[in-house]
Amino acid sequence: MDVSVVIVTRNTRALTLAAVSSVLSDPDGLQKEVIVVDNGSTDGTGEQLGREFPTARHLYSERNLGFGRANNAGVREGSGRFVLLLNSDARLKPGALARAVTWMRAHPRCGIAGAQLLNPDGSWQNSIANYPTLATELLNKSLLRRLFPAKFPGKENRFTEPVAVETVIGAFMLIRRECWELTGGFDERFFFFFEETDLCLQAARRGWSVMHLPGVETWHEQGGSAKKVSAAARIEYWRSRYAYFAKNHGPATGLILRLGLLLRLGADWLANGTATAITLGRAGRVRQRLAISSTLWVWHLRGCPASMGLPR
Repeated sequence: MDVSVVIVTRNTRALTLAAVSSVLSDPDGLQKEVIVVDNGSTDGTGEQLGREFPTARHLYSERNLGFGRANNAGVREGSGRFVLLLNSDARLKPGALARAVTWMRAHPRCGIAGAQLLNPDGSWQNSIANYPTLATELLNKSLLRRLFPAKFPGKENRFTEPVAVETVIGAFMLIRRECWELTGGFDERFFFFFEETDLCLQAARRGWSVMHLPGVETWHEQGGSAKKVSAAARIEYWRSRYAYFAKNHGPATGLILRLGLLLRLGADWLANGTATAITLGRAGRVRQRLAISSTLWVWHLRGCPASMGLPR
């Protein structure tokens, strides 16, 4: 088997079926298998998947395992020399997977390769990122990319050739099986978010290169799998960010991060609260941002309990 394609889903039936179709309908000559890991969907994903794509394997869990743990389970079921972790809200462009595999075969020290992610209108998304630091988490990422594009590359950098990067965005991650096994796969302490960031760091620490392949293009509905539960998803983002710093940075850096983020959260809450009062609550997006900020404050004041966030 050349490639095991693992797709994790939870109540994203239409997106998931489109993702599976983009893999199986591409006559790229690869021996590939699709493994859909279902984190407790109740929207009929499994039934329709079986009708439309009977060769795809459907692994169903009664509860939400989280993104990292579900991907680990899917990879264990596969036998491909390469593993493609594909988000349920992503779709491969024809020939994209074959181009990525061909490049990886020619560069045996590349452990992880990412694609150029595209919005539905064809514009570029950020497809690479830096390792999280106090600068990236406490300052404006967009401003950092514009002021220091060499140090903080993003979609503003129009790469035309493969380039070594610190991390790639996890919507498309092609991983050499040997690299996956040596790093141990995703750290399951990350329930949702930062799994791919940590994996790229662990791979680099073991001597593997992480590459961005701009010639490999993939459509991505950015956030399509999490937008319906944005407040809960934001809690998971903050929880995973704290976990990443606890694992990969010292306690002093973690404390500075927490204090800095709480100051930013307080400023956001005041700004959105003032804007909501001025507009008499008629600005829906401002009202939503205030609700998310308030939920994050409640989560912190309760001691960051595991009971808040995405369902488990």
